[in-house]
Amino acid sequence: MKVPLSGSAYTARSVIASAQRSVNLYGEHNPEDAPYPATYYPTPGITTIATAPVTGWRCLYTATSGAVFGVVNTMVYQINSDFSLTYIGFIGSPAGPVSMVDNGISLLIVDGSSSGWVYDMFAKTFIVINSLNNFYGADRVDLVDGFFILNRTLSNQWYISNFLSATFDPLDFAAKTGFSDNVVAVAAAKRQVFVFGTFTTEVWYNSGAAAFPFARMPGAFIQFGCAAPSTVQQIDGSIYWLARSPSGGVLVMRTENYDRARLSTFAIEKEFQSYGYITDAQAYIYQQDGHAFYVISFPTANKTWVFDIATNEWHERVWHDTSGNENRQRQCCHAIMDGYKHIVGDWQTGQLYLMDNNTYTDDGAPVRRIRSFPHLLSDGDRVMYRTLIADMEVGRGVPSSTEAPEIRLRWSDTRGISWGNYVSQDLGPTGDFLTCVQFQRLGMARDRVFELSWSGNCKTALSGAFIDAQPASS
Repeated sequence: MKVPLSGSAYTARSVIASAQRSVNLYGEHNPEDAPYPATYYPTPGITTIATAPVTGWRCLYTATSGAVFGVVNTMVYQINSDFSLTYIGFIGSPAGPVSMVDNGISLLIVDGSSSGWVYDMFAKTFIVINSLNNFYGADRVDLVDGFFILNRTLSNQWYISNFLSATFDPLDFAAKTGFSDNVVAVAAAKRQVFVFGTFTTEVWYNSGAAAFPFARMPGAFIQFGCAAPSTVQQIDGSIYWLARSPSGGVLVMRTENYDRARLSTFAIEKEFQSYGYITDAQAYIYQQDGHAFYVISFPTANKTWVFDIATNEWHERVWHDTSGNENRQRQCCHAIMDGYKHIVGDWQTGQLYLMDNNTYTDDGAPVRRIRSFPHLLSDGDRVMYRTLIADMEVGRGVPSSTEAPEIRLRWSDTRGISWGNYVSQDLGPTGDFLTCVQFQRLGMARDRVFELSWSGNCKTALSGAFIDAQPASS
């Protein structure tokens, strides 16, 4: 029988519903006449392009001029086209999320403290601003209609800069009054301002009023707030964020006009709820090969999950350390250089990477890719599994390598609760595109879940499997 792979892969509340995982693989829907409904491709690898003298990248940003800026530890750099780093200043805190945006003249940087920093991109000056400049800090900064917009930390207020300026008037602020929660972030989309509170969200627009140019949008109110300010990201006019309900739920949502749509599933939300501390979650969005990915990492929980906006499916991204333990991916922030180069920063080291779909390692270290299959049952009867043939793209190994890349198979006969030992096969020599990735004598089970994993430094793709199975005596 032919067993296709399709849809999101994650473990449900009970493994009898689903015990699937898709790790370092993302799905792409195939044309109707394709042999399988979907094919799973490797997530991009990374290669070091620069190393900062300090550790812990916190933010990357592409300015309207095309220049790329970043913050690592306390240091602020401009990243040049040859990937060299030009130091431009330092900020007060050595760790935690950083947000920055520019108005074409000034680059404004905030880090959740009561201070901010302004880099004049023409005069090449870098200054600190604080309450003496009528500036009160922020967790996140954005830009709309020439105004910087910011939340005032630990309050129900948000405020704006003067027009096309990084200066501030003490009277240019507003209060979120639809519900008595603090403002944790503000974001702009389609020239509207979304004011995210802890439990609810308001929508404001530029009314052009003289006293304060923004006013609340009548009837626009979202009954969900923001659980982590650094998860608020915008693409194609929609805002994505880790939302919190007044009733206690934690979800991933997207704005749709002046309302919201739920993107997370029951299984994903159960996973998030198990983390305990989620306020430190960070996210970035990037677009590559027709897919747009919302990448959300949880530092305390040490996990990374990714929502594929093109397919509406979730998958995991994992970095395996030298002991084989799973960790959140190394990339914590992202920017575009020269319109197409994906630059990412390492949350642990000072390394800056180029992220590329034609790279299959984590800076030379193997990337383990895992895809589980759905439950295989036959009306509760036992089934004898004679052969499993993985339908994969093969023969793409590194020409200089003397060994073919390895692929491993394991399975669970306890419905996904426990797993047996791995059996190994190889993906065939370079140039042999017809290698049959075959596993034989796989035993019997009433309910079986297969899982394939591999870490070859080569192009691969997985669509499903052909399984030779026969009923056995019950």
